[in-house]
Amino acid sequence: MASNAESSAGIANILFIEMPAALAKDFGGFSPDPAIRIPVETAGSGERFDPATITWEAIVAGMLRILAWQPDHEHAAYYRSFVKAVRPAIFGELSEAGVAKAWSKDWGIAQEVFLALRGLFPEAPEPLIDLAVMYEQRAESALAAGKDDEADGFNVRAFEAYKLLLAMEPPFPPAFYTAGLFFLRSRNFERAKSLFETYAKIGDDEEKIARAQEIARKLGQQGYLDELFREAYDLIRLEREEEGLVKARAFLEKNPEVWNAWFLVGWASRRLGRWEDGRKAFEKALELKAEGVDVLNELSLCLIELGNLDEARSRLEAALSLEPENVKIIANLGVLSLKRGRREEAAGFFRTALEIEPEDAASARWLAQIEDMDGEAGL
Repeated sequence: MASNAESSAGIANILFIEMPAALAKDFGGFSPDPAIRIPVETAGSGERFDPATITWEAIVAGMLRILAWQPDHEHAAYYRSFVKAVRPAIFGELSEAGVAKAWSKDWGIAQEVFLALRGLFPEAPEPLIDLAVMYEQRAESALAAGKDDEADGFNVRAFEAYKLLLAMEPPFPPAFYTAGLFFLRSRNFERAKSLFETYAKIGDDEEKIARAQEIARKLGQQGYLDELFREAYDLIRLEREEEGLVKARAFLEKNPEVWNAWFLVGWASRRLGRWEDGRKAFEKALELKAEGVDVLNELSLCLIELGNLDEARSRLEAALSLEPENVKIIANLGVLSLKRGRREEAAGFFRTALEIEPEDAASARWLAQIEDMDGEAGL
C-alpha cells in the first residue's frame, strides 16, 4: 500500500546497532536478545553517530519505522515484542495520534503512524480501516486539487486496504459498512449493495444497520444495478459522452424516476456544452430528491454559461451549506464572482479554497490571474 519511494524515505535515517550493554536488561517481562541488532532513529544530519546518546524513544521510533515500511523484516516479531514491552499502551496512543494527523491533513505522518500500527498489530483491523479511510480522504483532496491521476492512485490503495479487511477472519463488521460507502462513491453499486446487506446481518450499531438496510433497499429498487446505468456512467467518465448519453436515456425509458440517471444525462450534456439540456436534467434530478452537492454544483455551471448568474450563486450557496469546506464549490463561487467583475470577492474565495486545500491548482491559477490583473491596473 506504500510506494517503494515512500518506503525508502521512511527508513532513510535508520541505523542498525548492537544493543548497548547498559540497556540490555529485562523489562516488562521481556528479555532483549543482544545478538539481534536494533534499528535506531537518527537525526540524519551527516554527523558521526554517538551510541552514548541513544534513548529508548530513538529505539522505539526506529523499530516502528521498520514495522511501518518493512513489515516483513526478518526480526519484525522481535521488534513487535520489544515495543509492546517498552510501551504497553502504544496502540491507543498511536491510534489517537494518527487520527489527529489525518484530521489535520498531515497525510505523510498519518500514513506512517497507521502503517506502524499495522506492522505492530498485524491481526488488528482498526489500523487498516483507518488507513483505508485516510487514503479515501487523500483521494478526495487530490481530486479537489485537479490531480485526477493522483486521486486514482489513492483510491487504488484504499481498495487494496478494503480487500484485506474484508478477508479477515473473524469478520470485522465496521469494515463492511465503511467499504460499502467506498464502493457506493465509486459507483460500484452491486458490490456496495452486497456489503451493506452483509453489514445489516452482522453489525451491532443499530443506526448504521438501519442506514445500510435503507441504502441496500434503494440500490435494489431504483435500478442502480442495471447494466445500462453502469455502462452510461463508465462511458461518460471515459469522455465518451455521446455514447454515454444514449445509454443514460435508454435507462431512463425504463426507470424515469431514478435521479442518478438524470444526473448522468445532465453530466454528459454539460461536458458536451449543451447547457440548457444540462440545466433541465439537473433540475429534474433535484425534483426527484437528488442527494449530495454534485447536482447543485453541476447545475450552477450550466446556469453560469446560460447567463443566469443569480440563480447559479443561489445553487452554489445551497451546496456550500451542505459541505462548508468543499473546495470545488468555494472555487466555483470565486469563478462566478470573477464573471460578475468582483475581483476582490473572487480572490477571497480562492484564498479560502487554498487555505482548506493548499494544493488546489485551479484556485492558485485563478488567484494568480487576479493578482496579475490588479498589477496591470496599478500600472
